[in-house]
Amino acid sequence: MVQSLWNGAWIAALATGAVVIVLILWASFFHRKRRAKAELPPQVRYNLPIEMLYTLIPLVMVSVFFFFTARDSEVLSKVDGDATVKVKVEAYQWSWRFTTTVNGKTLPPVAGVPVNDFHQGPQLVLPTKTKVEFDLSTDDVIHSFWVPEFLFKRDVIPGIPEDNPGRKFQINTLDRTGVFAGRCAELCGVDHSRMLFSVKLVDKPDWDQYLATQQAGSAQ
Repeated sequence: MVQSLWNGAWIAALATGAVVIVLILWASFFHRKRRAKAELPPQVRYNLPIEMLYTLIPLVMVSVFFFFTARDSEVLSKVDGDATVKVKVEAYQWSWRFTTTVNGKTLPPVAGVPVNDFHQGPQLVLPTKTKVEFDLSTDDVIHSFWVPEFLFKRDVIPGIPEDNPGRKFQINTLDRTGVFAGRCAELCGVDHSRMLFSVKLVDKPDWDQYLATQQAGSAQ
């Protein structure tokens, strides 16, 4: 959905740019003052049809953009509450703590420190093709949780109560395995650029093995 909204915005922007460039070139080449003519060209003022056109076209464009943005934003911000995998994300200066709950069982938290390479930061392990609910919180300043491959970003704002839906969102993870970069997208202090982490997506056998390993480690 995000990709289709993004593609639509690009198509509309390129089409608008093409029309503007054509009109600029047309005005430049066909309405130049000829050297052979000393008189001024006709001065046209208060052309009501053109002025109405200048007003209505942007209004229609903005209305179309607003409709699709509002429609998709409502779907993207919806949280069903039935995700079997839930992740509590705690942001702090300048790293992350991830606490994953699977079917009501909480795994040991994963926390990190500021790093220069996202591979060295805290790693969040998730299964592929799975609905995951995120709960974002922080106690210091505004951060922003961003995994570019997920095509989703959400600010982490201090002071939002735990039961407030504004701190939660859900996504369906990608259908391919791999390790993907994550970072803070809000300038939050001196080590903001080092507030890096990674998300590792695994298939079901590896996910089951990961859960068994984490649960065994927490039982010891």
